[in-house]
Amino acid sequence: MESWSSEQLGRFNRDGFVVVEEGYVDADTVTLLRERFEPLFAGRYETGIRPDEVNWVPGRDPEDRTRQICNGWKADPGIAAQTLSERTGRLAAALMGWDGVRVVQDNCIWKPPGAKSLGMHQDGSYLDYIVPPEMITCWIALDDTSAEAGTITYAAGSQRWPRSPENRGEFHAPPDWLAPLERARPAEEELRLVPLVVRAGGAAFHHFNTFHGSGPNTGSVHRRAVISHLVPAETRFHPEHADPVYSRYRRAGDTTMDESFFPIVWTRDGRRSRWLAD
Repeated sequence: MESWSSEQLGRFNRDGFVVVEEGYVDADTVTLLRERFEPLFAGRYETGIRPDEVNWVPGRDPEDRTRQICNGWKADPGIAAQTLSERTGRLAAALMGWDGVRVVQDNCIWKPPGAKSLGMHQDGSYLDYIVPPEMITCWIALDDTSAEAGTITYAAGSQRWPRSPENRGEFHAPPDWLAPLERARPAEEELRLVPLVVRAGGAAFHHFNTFHGSGPNTGSVHRRAVISHLVPAETRFHPEHADPVYSRYRRAGDTTMDESFFPIVWTRDGRRSRWLAD
């Protein structure tokens, strides 16, 4: 897949997300990425660098929690090869009308059978530390998905709702994963929940204000995904607002985002961060 059809562009503008049901990445890539998950979540980092966020550690955290790592690309070149993809950047830019794209963060998500939910949220609620506070996300399934296995679920059209406050405390295993959505839904808006059902290698792109989350995995299969969060290439740090993790990369007196940590993956004039050639 190298470009969007006019129908796909229309779906993204209407619903706040667009789905590629199968074949966004091929079977060999899916296999490679699956193989990288076990050492990554066991704390064996090929580059010797710990990811920025390790939200599940074996022996420390309950087995019924969804496992999440943020910026696994820094720890594993196999993950990096996918999350820093030029093609993903170009397709994301086409949906948002941007002239260039950089990666601000990736996620590796692993939801084994019995794992609890991830709360509904808008990515835009967490972006006040960057300017402009905009993002698009590419979510790639590494397993066939189903509603029973706790796949990502979108609230169609919610990108037009007001931006909700942060709900960090309601993200991992909340008692009611839909509660933030119900609080934010305007009274006149009909709720349209769409669970993402795709084959392994399928994908979805979603707008930063589209509500999404996932229910518990009540099935018998694992649900793994590799995710790229992308922002405009010209994005800078906010001079005052700080993120507890990612603002550590903000230099004193300088709001530019260092390409060593937030690489540019595609621009309309053909530029990528130079080190990505490796």
